[in-house]
Amino acid sequence: MSPFRGKRAVVTGGSSGIGNATVKALLAKGAQVTVVSRREGATFRGDVTSPEVAAKVMHEVKPDLLVLSAGVTPTMGRFDELDWATFSEAWNTDLQATFYFLKQALTMPRGSAVVVVSSGAALNGSPFSGGYAGAKRMQWWLADYAQRVSNERNLGVRFSTVVPDQLVSGTTIGRTAATAYGAMAGATAEAFMQRYEVQLDVDMVASAIVKALEGETSSVAVKGTGSRALP
Repeated sequence: MSPFRGKRAVVTGGSSGIGNATVKALLAKGAQVTVVSRREGATFRGDVTSPEVAAKVMHEVKPDLLVLSAGVTPTMGRFDELDWATFSEAWNTDLQATFYFLKQALTMPRGSAVVVVSSGAALNGSPFSGGYAGAKRMQWWLADYAQRVSNERNLGVRFSTVVPDQLVSGTTIGRTAATAYGAMAGATAEAFMQRYEVQLDVDMVASAIVKALEGETSSVAVKGTGSRALP
Protein backbone atom coordinates (compact mmCIF):
# COMPACT_ATOMS: atom_id res chain seq x y z
CA MET A 1 0.00 0.00 0.00
CA SER A 2 1.22 3.50 -0.81
CA PRO A 3 2.43 5.44 2.25
CA PHE A 4 0.49 8.43 0.89
CA ARG A 5 -2.92 6.77 0.74
CA GLY A 6 -5.37 8.92 2.68
CA LYS A 7 -2.72 11.55 3.47
CA ARG A 8 -3.64 15.22 3.06
CA ALA A 9 -1.32 17.15 0.77
CA VAL A 10 -1.07 20.83 -0.15
CA VAL A 11 0.73 21.87 -3.34
CA THR A 12 1.27 25.56 -4.05
CA GLY A 13 1.49 26.46 -7.72
CA GLY A 14 -0.13 23.11 -8.47
CA SER A 15 -2.11 24.26 -11.49
CA SER A 16 0.81 24.18 -13.94
CA GLY A 17 4.33 22.93 -14.60
CA ILE A 18 6.19 21.02 -11.89
CA GLY A 19 3.44 21.67 -9.37
CA ASN A 20 0.77 20.14 -11.60
CA ALA A 21 2.94 17.07 -12.32
CA THR A 22 3.43 16.67 -8.56
CA VAL A 23 -0.31 16.87 -7.95
CA LYS A 24 -0.88 14.07 -10.47
CA ALA A 25 1.87 11.94 -8.92
CA LEU A 26 0.43 12.35 -5.41
CA LEU A 27 -3.13 11.62 -6.56
CA ALA A 28 -1.88 8.45 -8.26
CA LYS A 29 -0.49 7.36 -4.89
CA GLY A 30 -3.80 7.92 -3.12
CA ALA A 31 -3.18 11.27 -1.46
CA GLN A 32 -5.92 13.88 -1.04
CA VAL A 33 -4.47 16.97 -2.72
CA THR A 34 -5.36 20.63 -2.24
CA VAL A 35 -4.00 22.88 -5.00
CA VAL A 36 -3.30 26.47 -3.96
CA SER A 37 -3.07 28.94 -6.83
CA ARG A 38 -4.61 32.10 -8.23
CA ARG A 39 -5.52 30.24 -11.41
CA GLU A 40 -8.85 28.72 -12.37
CA GLY A 41 -9.20 25.12 -11.30
CA ALA A 42 -7.32 25.42 -8.03
CA THR A 43 -8.90 23.78 -4.99
CA PHE A 44 -8.04 26.88 -2.99
CA ARG A 45 -7.77 30.08 -5.01
CA GLY A 46 -5.60 32.67 -3.33
CA ASP A 47 -2.37 34.62 -3.34
CA VAL A 48 0.37 32.39 -1.90
CA THR A 49 2.37 35.47 -0.90
CA SER A 50 -0.30 36.40 1.63
CA PRO A 51 0.35 35.35 5.26
CA GLU A 52 -3.41 35.14 5.78
CA VAL A 53 -3.78 32.71 2.86
CA ALA A 54 -0.93 30.54 4.15
CA ALA A 55 -2.45 30.44 7.63
CA LYS A 56 -5.96 29.72 6.34
CA VAL A 57 -4.87 26.88 4.02
CA MET A 58 -2.73 25.18 6.63
CA HIS A 59 -5.35 25.58 9.39
CA GLU A 60 -8.25 24.30 7.29
CA VAL A 61 -6.50 21.45 5.43
CA LYS A 62 -4.12 20.34 8.20
CA PRO A 63 -1.84 18.64 5.66
CA ASP A 64 0.60 15.82 6.27
CA LEU A 65 2.50 16.70 3.08
CA LEU A 66 3.41 20.14 1.74
CA VAL A 67 5.05 20.99 -1.60
CA LEU A 68 6.01 24.60 -2.28
CA SER A 69 6.38 24.96 -6.04
CA ALA A 70 4.72 28.32 -6.74
CA GLY A 71 6.91 30.85 -8.51
CA VAL A 72 7.11 33.57 -11.10
CA THR A 73 8.76 33.54 -14.49
CA PRO A 74 11.32 36.31 -13.97
CA THR A 75 11.76 39.20 -16.35
CA MET A 76 14.84 38.37 -18.40
CA GLY A 77 17.64 40.89 -18.79
CA ARG A 78 20.97 41.99 -17.38
CA PHE A 79 20.64 43.60 -13.94
CA ASP A 80 21.53 47.03 -15.36
CA GLU A 81 18.55 46.77 -17.73
CA LEU A 82 16.03 46.10 -14.93
CA ASP A 83 14.39 48.29 -12.34
CA TRP A 84 14.11 47.12 -8.75
CA ALA A 85 10.52 45.91 -9.15
CA THR A 86 11.46 43.50 -11.94
CA PHE A 87 14.80 42.54 -10.37
CA SER A 88 13.10 41.52 -7.12
CA GLU A 89 10.09 39.65 -8.54
CA ALA A 90 11.19 36.23 -7.29
CA TRP A 91 12.01 37.62 -3.84
CA ASN A 92 8.53 39.10 -3.54
CA THR A 93 6.76 35.97 -4.83
CA ASP A 94 8.69 32.69 -4.60
CA LEU A 95 10.60 33.54 -1.45
CA GLN A 96 7.82 35.42 0.31
CA ALA A 97 5.40 32.53 -0.21
CA THR A 98 8.01 30.07 1.06
CA PHE A 99 8.61 32.20 4.13
CA TYR A 100 4.95 32.28 5.15
CA PHE A 101 4.20 28.63 4.39
CA LEU A 102 7.32 27.33 6.15
CA LYS A 103 6.38 29.23 9.30
CA GLN A 104 2.97 27.55 9.18
CA ALA A 105 4.59 24.18 8.39
CA LEU A 106 6.17 24.14 11.83
CA THR A 107 2.67 23.47 13.19
CA MET A 108 2.18 20.33 11.04
CA PRO A 109 1.73 16.95 12.76
CA ARG A 110 4.75 14.90 13.77
CA GLY A 111 5.87 12.77 10.84
CA SER A 112 4.85 15.36 8.23
CA ALA A 113 7.09 16.15 5.26
CA VAL A 114 7.73 19.38 3.37
CA VAL A 115 9.50 19.90 0.03
CA VAL A 116 10.61 23.28 -1.28
CA VAL A 117 11.17 23.42 -5.05
CA SER A 118 14.15 25.64 -5.79
CA SER A 119 16.20 26.02 -9.01
CA GLY A 120 19.60 25.29 -10.47
CA ALA A 121 20.07 29.05 -10.42
CA ALA A 122 20.62 28.63 -6.67
CA LEU A 123 23.71 26.56 -7.49
CA ASN A 124 25.01 28.20 -10.63
CA GLY A 125 23.70 31.76 -10.68
CA SER A 126 21.55 33.27 -13.42
CA PRO A 127 22.94 36.58 -14.68
CA PHE A 128 20.05 37.25 -17.05
CA SER A 129 17.13 36.88 -14.61
CA GLY A 130 17.61 39.62 -12.03
CA GLY A 131 17.50 38.50 -8.41
CA TYR A 132 16.04 35.08 -9.23
CA ALA A 133 19.15 33.08 -8.30
CA GLY A 134 19.43 34.71 -4.89
CA ALA A 135 15.75 34.15 -4.13
CA LYS A 136 15.97 30.46 -5.07
CA ARG A 137 19.08 30.01 -2.90
CA MET A 138 17.32 31.67 0.01
CA GLN A 139 14.38 29.27 -0.40
CA TRP A 140 16.85 26.43 0.02
CA TRP A 141 18.33 28.07 3.10
CA LEU A 142 14.87 28.63 4.58
CA ALA A 143 14.11 24.92 4.31
CA ASP A 144 17.35 24.28 6.19
CA TYR A 145 16.44 26.87 8.83
CA ALA A 146 13.01 25.27 9.25
CA GLN A 147 14.61 21.85 9.73
CA ARG A 148 16.84 23.28 12.44
CA VAL A 149 13.82 24.69 14.27
CA SER A 150 12.01 21.34 13.93
CA ASN A 151 15.03 19.53 15.35
CA GLU A 152 15.54 21.99 18.21
CA ARG A 153 11.89 21.79 19.25
CA ASN A 154 11.58 18.06 18.56
CA LEU A 155 8.63 18.71 16.25
CA GLY A 156 9.21 15.70 14.00
CA VAL A 157 8.55 17.62 10.76
CA ARG A 158 10.99 16.93 7.91
CA PHE A 159 12.06 19.58 5.38
CA SER A 160 13.79 18.94 2.03
CA THR A 161 14.68 20.92 -1.07
CA VAL A 162 14.50 19.69 -4.67
CA VAL A 163 16.67 21.64 -7.12
CA PRO A 164 16.07 21.10 -10.88
CA ASP A 165 19.69 21.55 -11.98
CA GLN A 166 18.94 22.35 -15.63
CA LEU A 167 16.14 24.07 -17.52
CA VAL A 168 12.97 21.98 -17.37
CA SER A 169 11.57 21.25 -20.82
CA GLY A 170 7.94 22.05 -21.55
CA THR A 171 7.62 24.76 -18.88
CA THR A 172 7.06 28.47 -19.32
CA ILE A 173 10.13 29.41 -17.33
CA GLY A 174 12.24 26.87 -19.21
CA ARG A 175 11.16 28.23 -22.60
CA THR A 176 11.64 31.83 -21.46
CA ALA A 177 15.14 31.22 -20.13
CA ALA A 178 16.19 29.11 -23.12
CA THR A 179 15.02 31.85 -25.48
CA ALA A 180 16.93 34.56 -23.58
CA TYR A 181 20.15 32.63 -23.03
CA GLY A 182 20.01 31.15 -26.53
CA ALA A 183 19.77 34.64 -28.00
CA MET A 184 22.82 35.70 -25.99
CA ALA A 185 24.73 32.83 -27.60
CA GLY A 186 23.30 33.49 -31.06
CA ALA A 187 21.18 30.33 -30.97
CA THR A 188 17.53 29.38 -30.89
CA ALA A 189 15.84 28.18 -27.72
CA GLU A 190 15.70 24.68 -29.19
CA ALA A 191 19.42 24.68 -29.95
CA PHE A 192 20.19 25.98 -26.47
CA MET A 193 18.23 23.13 -24.86
CA GLN A 194 20.17 20.58 -26.90
CA ARG A 195 23.27 21.32 -24.82
CA TYR A 196 21.79 19.02 -22.17
CA GLU A 197 22.74 15.38 -22.58
CA VAL A 198 19.23 14.29 -21.48
CA GLN A 199 16.23 16.61 -21.22
CA LEU A 200 14.68 17.12 -17.78
CA ASP A 201 10.87 17.18 -17.74
CA VAL A 202 8.26 17.93 -15.10
CA ASP A 203 7.53 14.28 -14.40
CA MET A 204 11.18 13.61 -13.53
CA VAL A 205 11.15 16.51 -11.08
CA ALA A 206 7.82 15.37 -9.62
CA SER A 207 9.30 11.90 -9.08
CA ALA A 208 12.18 13.44 -7.11
CA ILE A 209 9.70 15.44 -5.03
CA VAL A 210 7.69 12.32 -4.21
CA LYS A 211 10.86 10.46 -3.18
CA ALA A 212 11.82 13.35 -0.92
CA LEU A 213 8.36 13.32 0.68
CA GLU A 214 8.66 9.58 1.24
CA GLY A 215 11.99 10.10 2.98
CA GLU A 216 13.95 8.13 0.37
CA THR A 217 16.20 11.12 -0.26
CA SER A 218 17.24 14.28 1.50
CA SER A 219 17.67 17.50 -0.46
CA VAL A 220 18.66 16.70 -4.04
CA ALA A 221 19.68 18.31 -7.33
CA VAL A 222 17.96 16.70 -10.32
CA LYS A 223 19.15 16.48 -13.92
CA GLY A 224 17.91 14.49 -16.88
CA THR A 225 20.73 12.04 -16.23
CA GLY A 226 19.86 11.52 -12.58
CA SER A 227 20.09 13.15 -9.17
CA ARG A 228 22.68 13.84 -6.51
CA ALA A 229 22.42 14.63 -2.83
CA LEU A 230 22.89 18.22 -1.71
CA PRO A 231 24.69 19.15 1.51
